[in-house]
Amino acid sequence: MSVELKKEALEEYLIFLKIERGLSKNSIESYQRDLNQYITYLDQEKINSWDEINRYIILNFLENQKNGLKSDNSLIRMISSLRRFHQFLKQENLSKEDPMLYIETPKKAQTLPKVISTNQIDILLSIPDTSNKIGIRDRAILEVMYATGIRISELVNLKLEELHLSMKLIQTIGKGDKERILPIGEQGIRWVEYYLEYSRPKLEMKSVQTSPFVFLNLRGTQLSRQGVWKKIKKMVQQAGIKQNVTPHTLRHSFATHLLENGADLRVVQELLGHSDISTTQIYTHITKHRLKEVYDAYHPRA
Repeated sequence: MSVELKKEALEEYLIFLKIERGLSKNSIESYQRDLNQYITYLDQEKINSWDEINRYIILNFLENQKNGLKSDNSLIRMISSLRRFHQFLKQENLSKEDPMLYIETPKKAQTLPKVISTNQIDILLSIPDTSNKIGIRDRAILEVMYATGIRISELVNLKLEELHLSMKLIQTIGKGDKERILPIGEQGIRWVEYYLEYSRPKLEMKSVQTSPFVFLNLRGTQLSRQGVWKKIKKMVQQAGIKQNVTPHTLRHSFATHLLENGADLRVVQELLGHSDISTTQIYTHITKHRLKEVYDAYHPRA
């Protein structure tokens, strides 16, 4: 089986995920990255047929991935990708057996999401230089992310028509193309309106085409995930925050601060767009953990 035939099977599978399963672009790209690594390994090992693959080949591949410093959770995702792919190959009669039947999925390590305090949030929000168009944009981005718990992919794909600021709402398309309506507070509204009035028109002038997206880069086109990530990393350093803060940290902090102030878990689940409340429940562990830290630090008999 040539490299081309392997790639052809992968392309068919990706089309299946898009058309039959209706997965989002990000999910499909994640599967594609995993399976490209798998196919590269099969080529290196001179595997010429899907039916040549057995559990030992897959275990060797996974060991190879682990030696490449893949995290446990990355390996779990890879196993899931391989499991679904081999089910597809058997279903389409491209292979006779499914070697993944004999591969166990290790339990996912439950790690508490990293959060920052409300004081650190205030310091971070004060970092952008709001005397210029980029600083105004960056302040608006931080305000929206912390005010709504929006994912970075949802932020960069947010469109002008999805802003309903007079009603204090924004709408967004999340994982699985599910729409959410999110409330946004006065501070978030204020900075978004300020950005739309004073910054965005200047940025859009740099492009020959008008853009439907809210947040633009210096070229007047859609801001990228990488662009936002780099900006936040730089602002975190300027704020003197020693923790490793990513765009997702703002989402975690949003959820944790809501629960700490008495929000109902079901409400937080809706705001985050979690399909299963067990995903949201991890934040209750954070609040309990932080309560214990406060108790240990301040109670005279702790």
